[in-house]
Amino acid sequence: MIHKLAMLSLILALFSGLSFGQQSSKPKLEGRISLSGAFALYPMAVKWAEEFKKLNPGVKIDISAGGAGKGITDVLNNMVDLGMVSRDINPEEVKKGAFEFAVTKDAVVAVVSEQNPDLKTVLATGLKPDAGADIWITGQSKTWYAAFGSKLKAPIHVYTRSDACGAAEVWAKYFGKKQEDLLGSGVFGDPGSALAVKKDPLGIGFNNIGYAYDFNTKKQTPGIRVIPIDLNNNGKIDPDEDFYGSMNDLIDAIAKGKYPSPPARDLYFVTHGKPKSPVVIAFLKWVLADGQKYVNETGYINLSKEIIDKGVKNLN
Repeated sequence: MIHKLAMLSLILALFSGLSFGQQSSKPKLEGRISLSGAFALYPMAVKWAEEFKKLNPGVKIDISAGGAGKGITDVLNNMVDLGMVSRDINPEEVKKGAFEFAVTKDAVVAVVSEQNPDLKTVLATGLKPDAGADIWITGQSKTWYAAFGSKLKAPIHVYTRSDACGAAEVWAKYFGKKQEDLLGSGVFGDPGSALAVKKDPLGIGFNNIGYAYDFNTKKQTPGIRVIPIDLNNNGKIDPDEDFYGSMNDLIDAIAKGKYPSPPARDLYFVTHGKPKSPVVIAFLKWVLADGQKYVNETGYINLSKEIIDKGVKNLN
């Protein structure tokens, strides 16, 4: 009897040990991930970090915004694990080891103060590409009348970005130029740009859609209005060009290719060389898989399956 009990105890012990071993064969993910860079990607990165940490409590994620230029500089100098970049990676950065992963998509839009004295005309006329170039590039359109045919002949107060950023780069690219070619008073960051226009009834600027729209209500940010682009250049906003009423309307239009590219653009996480850290690799794989379900609800646009598959392949 004692012998049988001993044998039973041994079997139970072995079974328990096997079970325990199977459970511990997949170690908990632990470590730290640091990100810096584009204001455009910051809200999405924060959402991804929150959801990833729920699944992996042992992972710490530090995120700071400061512009795409800061993101690419920080990651190439090994100050962060991931640079958040809201423009294409240039060849010189690739030579220095920049390794990109497209993770989502958004767009840059022109904005005006809600207190503009002739707001109705500006929104009904919209922004012609040539008019935009005359505002931000040549400086030929110096009044609201010249740019929009408005009865308002007051000067336009033009705002641009003072920080090296993807928003300014893609906005300039829409006019065939670079960020340093943009005219206007320089303002730091997306929040600063939106605030400057909001406070200035004669102001005009540009913002990422995450700052032109309220994240919670999906409506345009109080105090500023998005200026539609006159896509067919006929001097008015036609019904099929009018998709700016809510963040969801604009996102849908971008996804369907109705909004020009640029200023619609891909957003990237960039590493210095192919990533080697297990926790960084795990985070990137999750972002490109389960993390994509949070893209639309956070105010961004899903990438095509081909681009997502390319990113996963580069990780493997």
